Amino acid sequence: MASTIKPRDAKELRQAVEWALNEGTTLDVRGSGAKLALGKPMVCDQVLDLSGLSGVIDYAPEELVVTLRAGTPLKDVEALLAQRNQMLAFEPPDLGPLLGRPAGEGTLVGAVMGNLAGPRRLSAGAARDHLLGFNGVNGRGESFKSGGKVMKNVTGYDLSKIIAGSWGTLAVLDEVSVKVLPAPDQTRTLLLLGLADEAAVKAMCVAMGSPHEVSGAAHLPGKTALRIEGVAPSVEARLRGLRELLADSGTRMEELGTLESRTFWREVRDVAPLKAAANDVVWKISCPPTEGPAIVARVRVECRAAEAFYDWSGGMIWLALPASADADHVLVRGAIGASGGHATLIRAPEAVRAAVPVFQPQSPALAALSARVKESFDPKALFNPGRMG
Repeated sequence: MASTIKPRDAKELRQAVEWALNEGTTLDVRGSGAKLALGKPMVCDQVLDLSGLSGVIDYAPEELVVTLRAGTPLKDVEALLAQRNQMLAFEPPDLGPLLGRPAGEGTLVGAVMGNLAGPRRLSAGAARDHLLGFNGVNGRGESFKSGGKVMKNVTGYDLSKIIAGSWGTLAVLDEVSVKVLPAPDQTRTLLLLGLADEAAVKAMCVAMGSPHEVSGAAHLPGKTALRIEGVAPSVEARLRGLRELLADSGTRMEELGTLESRTFWREVRDVAPLKAAANDVVWKISCPPTEGPAIVARVRVECRAAEAFYDWSGGMIWLALPASADADHVLVRGAIGASGGHATLIRAPEAVRAAVPVFQPQSPALAALSARVKESFDPKALFNPGRMG
C-alpha cells in the first residue's frame, strides 16, 4: 500500500511536488477520496492527501465570491453560504452514495476537477463557468495562479476551463475562488404525469425554450419535472404560463411546493432516482436532448433490464445496466452512434474499469491536443497517472 504525504500549507504542497519530481515518484492526488472509484484504477507510488489544506480563506457575500482551500468539504461550503441565503448555482452533486461511499464526504474542489454540475447546469452553466481563479502547483514543481477573486477579473479564464474536468491529472490546487449566487426565495415544480420518453423530452424542450425561466427539467419513470425558482409573485405567474403552454400535452399535472421541490431536485442532483442494483454498472451519457430517447431505446433492444432517467432537458441520461465483464461499453457507445453524444462509465468494478475506456475515446486530433496540454502542465506524468486512460 502506498504511503501518504499530507501537506499542511501551500509551501509544503510545493515541496511535496518538488520531491516527487526529483524522485520520479507518481502521486495519487485526492481530497477526501469520495470519487476515487470514478476513472481508471491507478497504481501510484504515494498518496498526496489534500485534506489538511482545509478551510474558507475569504467569503465576501456582497461580492458573491468565496475563496477556500482544496480540501474543504463541500457540505461546509454549502452550510456557510446558506447562512447568507446564497448558493453554488451549478449544484455540484454528491456522488458518494452512488460510488459506495457515505454522503457528504466530497470536496468542492473535487467537483470542480470533475467539472460536475447538477440540474441547474441548463441555466447556470457547469462548474468551470463558476471558477474565478485558483492557486496550485504544476508537475514541474512550479507554483502558479490563474484568475482572481472578483467576478470582473477574468484573467486566465481559459486556464480555469482547462483545469476543470482534468480530474487532477494536470496540477494540484491549493486554493480556489468560486462565484456564488443568491438562493431563490421559492422553488416550485410542475409535474407532468405519464408521458413516454419522446413526449417528455418534447415537453421539456418546449418549456426550456419558453420565457418562463425554467431552471431544471428532468424526466423520471412516470413523471416529468419542470422547476421554477425566484420570488413568489414571479414564480406563480411563470407556473401559470407553463401550465397554459403545456396544456395541449393532454397529461395530468401536479405541483410540488418549495420544501418538496428542494428535496426532489437534491435527489435528482445526486442520482438517487436511478433504480440501480448494488452491482449494476452506471453510465452517464451526454447527448442532444432530442436524441436521448432513441439512444435509450437502442440500448434496451439489447438489454431490456436497463434503467434510465433524463436530466438537463434530456441532454444527460443516467443509465444503469446489469453487471457484465465489459460494462457493455460497446453497446452503450454504439447506441450513441453519430448523435454527437459521449458516454462516461461512472460506476463499475475495478477490473472492468481497468479493461474498458471509462471516458469517451477522443478523436486523434483531440487526443493530440490533450497530450500537448498534459506535457505542458505535467511532463513527467506525476499526477493521477492513467486515471483518464
